[in-house]
Formats: sequence, C-alpha cells, structure tokens
Amino acid sequence: MRRFLTLWPVLWLFASSAAFADARMSVLVDVLKLPEAAVILSEEGKGQAQDINLEMLDGQGGAGWAQQVSQIYAPTRMVELVRAELEKELSGDALEQVITFFASSRGREIIALENAARRAIQDRDVEDAARARYAEVEGSDDARLALIRKYIESGDMISRNVTSALNSNYQFLRGLAEGGAIEMTQEEMLEDAAGDIESSTRDTTQWLFGFLLLAYHPLSDDDLRAYIAFSETPAGQALNRALFEGFGKSYEDISYALGRAVALNMTAQEL
Repeated sequence: MRRFLTLWPVLWLFASSAAFADARMSVLVDVLKLPEAAVILSEEGKGQAQDINLEMLDGQGGAGWAQQVSQIYAPTRMVELVRAELEKELSGDALEQVITFFASSRGREIIALENAARRAIQDRDVEDAARARYAEVEGSDDARLALIRKYIESGDMISRNVTSALNSNYQFLRGLAEGGAIEMTQEEMLEDAAGDIESSTRDTTQWLFGFLLLAYHPLSDDDLRAYIAFSETPAGQALNRALFEGFGKSYEDISYALGRAVALNMTAQEL
C-alpha cells in the first residue's frame, strides 16, 4: 500500500501533463481550422468522385456510389490523421510557437485566406484564372511572385505535393487491383502511377503558384514576409512536415478506398 501511495502523485502528475498536452493540441487543431479545411477538401473530393463515376462507371454509380464516396471522404478521419502527425512533430515550445502565431490576427487572416481560396478554386473558372495569373508573371521579377516562390521553397512544397499525388495514384490502382477490377503487378502499378513525372511537376507548379497568388493576394507584403520567416523556423518546419504527412496519409487512404469502391461497383454492374 505504501508503494501505491508513493507512486500515486507521480501517476497523477503524468496524467495531468498528458491531459494538458492533449488540450493544447486541441487548441492547435482549432486555430489551424483543420475541421473547416477538412470539410472543404471533402467537398473537393466528392466533386472529383463525380468525374470518376462518369469516366469509370459510365455515370451509373447512383445513390450507392454517392453514399460510398460520402463515407470515404469523412472530414473527421482527415482531422484524426493530421492530428496524429501534429502530435508526433510538435510539443513543448514548438507547439506553443505555432499556436501563438496562428492565434494572432495575422495568423487568423492567413488561415481564413487559405481556406477561402481552396474553396473558391474548386470552380474551374477560378482555377483557370489563377493559373493564368501565374502564367502572366512566371519568369518575371514580380515582387509578390518572388515571395511566393520563397514560401514554396521553404517547405519543399512542389516535391512533396508531387510525391503525395504519386502515392495516391498508386493506392488507387492498388484498390482497383485488390478489388478485382484490374490485373496489374506491383511494378506495373508503380510505373503507371508515376506516369510522366515532368508533366506532373509542371502541373503541380502551375496549380500551387496560382493557388497561393490567389490566396495571399489580400495579404500585405509585411505579413507575407512574417509568415515566410515563421515557416523557416524549426517550429514552422515541423508544422509543415506534419501537415504534409497527415494529409498525405489521408489521401492515400481515400485513394485506396475509392479504388476498392470503383471495383465493387464495376463488379456489380457486370453481374
């Protein structure tokens, strides 16, 4: 009994510390507006799933397909995966630095602009306009373009986005294959998923620059410079890694599930 009483304060302190860390992580998820971002990405994915229905299911997916897609693009699951990566990458002072930055008026504006732009760019006309804007300044000495380029390079965003897209392509093919819709070896799937990397990189570059030029257009140069400076700190780099890992894993899971769902529907149509 004496040993139990001796350990109890230690265990209580440990539990309190873990609860505090969990609470601060919840604050981070809130200031980053991750639930809102997940809903936006879910809506975006559902739109892309409509294209899959037309191209691979001859538009015959119906209510069953819509229900499957809704379950696959569950925003809560996205948030869970991103939060898990945030917990791996951020703690202590680094966690507090991220919370402080994004809880500030500057940080709140940045998150609001990013989410608004991500929702807006789902419209094909808006995306075309964003890409056209980038094409206008590409290769020039435009000051805003230079800041956007520095921000992208600070997070190695083009390479990470391309890698995430290739991984998602592979998982989609794996889902199709394991669902019996196609017959491909792992090597064939990897080769097919990679496709034309040069073309993928160019498309990713155009979309990313266009998106960020759109998102940060209302942001002052001073605020953008401050954001870039923060992104280059150890805390900012840890945040970037966590977001890419978390959303990357989420999209891999989604892509695999979509592949399986397509295979299921294709098999049902054959029957």
